[in-house]
Amino acid sequence: MFDIERWQEIFDTIRKNKLRTFLTGLSVASGIFILVILLGFGQGMRNGIEHEFKQDATTSIWAWPETTSKAYKGLNPGRRIQFKNTDFETAGRMFNDNIEYESPRVFVREVTVNYGNESLVYSIQGVSSEFQFIEGFSTVEGRFINYKDEASLGKVAIIGKKIKQDVFKDVETPIGEIIDVSGIRFTIIGVFKEQNDREEERIYIPITTAQRVFTGDDKLNTLSYTLPPVENFDQAVAQAVNFKDNLRNYLKEEHVVAPEDESGVQVWSALEEAKRYYGITNNMKLFFWFVGVCTIIAGVVGVSNIMLIVVKERTREIGIRKALGAKPWSIVGMIMHESIFVTAISGFAGLIFSMLLLEFLGPHVQIEYVLNPSVNFNVAFSTVLVLVIAGALAGLIPALRAARVQVVESLRDE
Repeated sequence: MFDIERWQEIFDTIRKNKLRTFLTGLSVASGIFILVILLGFGQGMRNGIEHEFKQDATTSIWAWPETTSKAYKGLNPGRRIQFKNTDFETAGRMFNDNIEYESPRVFVREVTVNYGNESLVYSIQGVSSEFQFIEGFSTVEGRFINYKDEASLGKVAIIGKKIKQDVFKDVETPIGEIIDVSGIRFTIIGVFKEQNDREEERIYIPITTAQRVFTGDDKLNTLSYTLPPVENFDQAVAQAVNFKDNLRNYLKEEHVVAPEDESGVQVWSALEEAKRYYGITNNMKLFFWFVGVCTIIAGVVGVSNIMLIVVKERTREIGIRKALGAKPWSIVGMIMHESIFVTAISGFAGLIFSMLLLEFLGPHVQIEYVLNPSVNFNVAFSTVLVLVIAGALAGLIPALRAARVQVVESLRDE
């Protein structure tokens, strides 16, 4: 039972061993502090990765052509592969049951863009109506490209929110405004918002218009898809890997690329990449736990050592207590109370300081792939409780040693 006299004894012991108690408490507090900060940093990395992947649809898969690196079927390496409309159409028919949304994309280059007398330096891309679901952005004003725009070769454009803020700040809305693209007038029909400001520096037009008016051919720069939702993450990854492999095999066969050539055709899966990054963060989280726990163990060992010193210094006092009738369990309780007190105070001090630090500084951390580092309070609190139990166990050995002190020998102790 924690009575007033017992607490007074604990404080007296702490006063007598100020430096040792302070250093031991500091070790325990720093262990909890380091563990909480590391766990918060690990969660911040996971938040940052999730934020990056939110820029595109979670199940998106992208394919683009590059240059071959191996000779194959009499063809020399160094060939530049070029996707065409037939690739997109054939793949759509072959994998129709596994596709939710699909869109080709073409980059419109070597054009001038003007708004009135102002020259605009923004990229123009031709896409289909389903591209908005693949890219994962939202239309905040007006609308996106639709099937009618594609079929009629519509001279319409949708711009990013950043372009609106930079160029159209003097008008109430850019909807209905005209931009000139190499002498062709395009009417702005919508404004889209992305997760990343850099992605908002784009102008989208119907892909049919881009090919007919600007590129003059049926060449494509990328093929993009999203897959239907499934029950869990592992199934989604397996579905993405299967689709990715089938799409790559088809494109390699169609363009005569060696099966072992990793350069001719590139296919990227958001889910597969996410799984790889999550695996890295999970491994780092385990490492952080290992470092934090090792630091805490060092603190607990320190508590055990200082309790041994306390028992040695108080041998005569313990002997007198036993001579006056103190029971062994009361001697054990006295030492364990002091051990628990030191670990509890130090542990909660480290917890409070680290949580406050994450609370106030976490939202302001601006590091790539680290976003709002934080830690679950229940996890951190449970760790401190485990620490207190460990502190009790750390004081058990010194306490049992104190209980075995012989009265006659202790009274001879100087």
